[in-house]
Amino acid sequence: MKQFKFNPSDYTKRVGISSAVSVTRDSLHDLHAAQLLSIPFENFDICLNQGVSLDPSHIYDKLVYRWRGGYCYELNGLMLMALKHYGFDAQPILGRVHLSGSPSGRSHQFSVVTLGDDKWVVDAGFGSNTPIAPLPLILNQVISIRDKTYRYVEDACLGILFQTKIEGEWADLYSFDLGYVCQGDLDYANHFTSTHPNSFFFSARVAVQPLSNGMYSLYNFTLKKIEGDRTEVIELSPGESYMKALEDYFGIVLDASYDQLKHVPST
Repeated sequence: MKQFKFNPSDYTKRVGISSAVSVTRDSLHDLHAAQLLSIPFENFDICLNQGVSLDPSHIYDKLVYRWRGGYCYELNGLMLMALKHYGFDAQPILGRVHLSGSPSGRSHQFSVVTLGDDKWVVDAGFGSNTPIAPLPLILNQVISIRDKTYRYVEDACLGILFQTKIEGEWADLYSFDLGYVCQGDLDYANHFTSTHPNSFFFSARVAVQPLSNGMYSLYNFTLKKIEGDRTEVIELSPGESYMKALEDYFGIVLDASYDQLKHVPST
């Protein structure tokens, strides 16, 4: 990998942070919120058959200088760079995703930050299920943030289960443990997630931009706009109007034409 040096001034400009960052709970929350609300979750490099590089220089160039988004390895990779630069005790974690009803392999990257005696889960890249703030890693404690409710519970086989409440029932999001994760682990997981035909991200177009009062999300041709109490669903058409929607709602400007995107089902 290329020699890389984190540039804090360019990062803070990209995510809109004007105050000094210190190793405190408040700064941790501010840093997470700033990146989450500024850089979208998206997989359009995969849709263009360009692959996903985890070289820190490539991630930084793509997300900071080219104003693109990325998926978990890129978004949480950038977040981990920022956390470490500012002096936080942060470690990468790989979790098993449970959204399909059964656990995947270890395919979701996020971070755990230790502040004094406390541990915090910092995740800026779980699509539409991304928590809007760092969450305290305390087992069996119900955590309510805005309109979401979460908890962490112990599982004898899977380690720690991260759950959310949906229609009154607890649903599993992902599971993990705090074992050491090396760069090779991330490279292997990213390779499968970005290239294998059975990977969700290989055969779908996805974008999510959290808002202070809602969220914009895209799945293939379906654009969902949640702003306050209002929800609107729009079916996009192929072509230039699709590319314009990417720019208008997610700030994604691709150096490619619509016809270069992988074909996906319209329903």
